[in-house]
Amino acid sequence: MDNVRKIPFSPPDITDMEIESVVEALKSGWITTGPKTKTLEKKISSYLGGNPVACLNSQTACAEMALRVLEIGPGDEVIVPAYTYTASASVIDHVGAKIVFVDCSEDSLEMDYEQVAEKINPKTKAIIPVDIAGIPCDYKKLQEIVESKKRLFQPNSPIQEKIGRVIISADTAHSFGATYHDVKTGNQADFSSFSFHAVKNLTTAEGGALTWKSLGEEIDDAIYKKVQLLSLHGQNKDALAKTKLGSWEYDIVGPWFKCNMTDVLAGIGLAQLSRYEDLLARRKEIIGRYDQAFKPLGLEVLNHYTSEHQSSGHLYITRVPGIGEEDRNAIIVKMAEAGIACNVHYKPLPMMTAYKNLSFDIKDFPNAYNHYKNEITLPLHTLLSDEDVEYVIENFGRIVRDYL
Repeated sequence: MDNVRKIPFSPPDITDMEIESVVEALKSGWITTGPKTKTLEKKISSYLGGNPVACLNSQTACAEMALRVLEIGPGDEVIVPAYTYTASASVIDHVGAKIVFVDCSEDSLEMDYEQVAEKINPKTKAIIPVDIAGIPCDYKKLQEIVESKKRLFQPNSPIQEKIGRVIISADTAHSFGATYHDVKTGNQADFSSFSFHAVKNLTTAEGGALTWKSLGEEIDDAIYKKVQLLSLHGQNKDALAKTKLGSWEYDIVGPWFKCNMTDVLAGIGLAQLSRYEDLLARRKEIIGRYDQAFKPLGLEVLNHYTSEHQSSGHLYITRVPGIGEEDRNAIIVKMAEAGIACNVHYKPLPMMTAYKNLSFDIKDFPNAYNHYKNEITLPLHTLLSDEDVEYVIENFGRIVRDYL
């Protein structure tokens, strides 16, 4: 094929600013958790509107630490969508609670909220909704559901008792900077876990941020301290505190985990955050051009920007009506032959070996399968030039016309 471009799926947008910030951390002699990580936490808190923030090494760690802070474990149930990445659900298994999957809505990648309400029982301690593709889920509906089921809630920890109902602990991995009714995600759920993985809009290479709605200064401080203990082996002093003169001694108060963020990674995040509004604007521009090209063809696309929500524009998910897995995979191969890397978001978890081994069956989640079988995700990132965008539009349009 003549004039083939190479369009990667989602490379990180790294500039000299990020490189200089990392070099600054390296030259400082402080490369693990330290001043840059604490500064990033404060800046993210300010960006989100002031709620407490703890930065860790992944969204997965953040989501798991939220469950552990809430003391959710064996005998408890947590509701999560079947149509998501494994990190949304695996953390439930990590703490020993029971995974309760719900199907998608027939016309949406969001959970079927009626099923969510039906699944709540006295064992239910939390719901993990997912802001897929950067589009906030229906937090208003979720709040209505957990309030309506309040009488069933049986708290078994002080924080659960303080909240007084099923906790909403959102997987906001995709939605940093998105808004729902003009309020940023991170302020919608009780707890929210953001991802700063290499393919995310804002990256620290690996990393994440846990934030929660304030429960009062005393409880917030206790949660932050517990997250630090959980993420640093249960050690009651971090490395920075141990550098004070004569302050070598520490205690291990629990045999816990190691999932802290480092200052090298936080340096990347600080530079990214300073550029973030421009990155979001570019994503919105690309989505507008894709929508203009693909909606008239009859392709199904997500509504990233409406009067109710503003997406972070993380993924451009399309569905090709009337086709199945075989044709979908053939289209992806043809796009690859044109130099364009595509992806699928997501293969539902009940189709994965780990979840089959937990006795889940995709037959019980027909809407999730129907969304998956003809789904194709196109490249959407801020390193795409206008010419790259036109190249994707031209080739995807040309290829899918044979299947419409």
